[in-house]
Amino acid sequence: MKPLWDVQTFAKRRLFHIRDDPIMSTKVPNPTDKHVGARVRMRRLMCDMSQTKLGNAVGLTFQQIHKYEKGTCRIGGSRLQQFAHILHVPIPFFFEGLPRVSGSSEDGAAFVDDFLATPDGLSLVKYFTRIKDPKLRRSIVNLVEQIAASFE
Repeated sequence: MKPLWDVQTFAKRRLFHIRDDPIMSTKVPNPTDKHVGARVRMRRLMCDMSQTKLGNAVGLTFQQIHKYEKGTCRIGGSRLQQFAHILHVPIPFFFEGLPRVSGSSEDGAAFVDDFLATPDGLSLVKYFTRIKDPKLRRSIVNLVEQIAASFE
């Protein structure tokens, strides 16, 4: 009598099952998880906090914080509440600017969120908002526009 599953058949079926079944394929982060993670990262950087420090505050490793921030691991409700408390923001902060379900975003909001989640984006906003003179701010914007135009 032939066994129902031999090793080769099992390996082939498992391999094809994972590739063919979109429900089983979990390699691509969910857009909402990715957005919430990016907002956690952005706020953590705004608070000048390392992944290690945030991890220690909630009893996790920096690797787990990294996975949350990249959206590869979903952040549960209680964990999100902990992050909100530690980072001094309300829970809805993490969902602001969330792309529509269809995947499209309004007026490049996703691009802005992605830029603000980078160290350069945070530094630019942090220091630019300290400039109170509107004429000087406008001059800086004009300068950046000219520089950017020279690369097109």
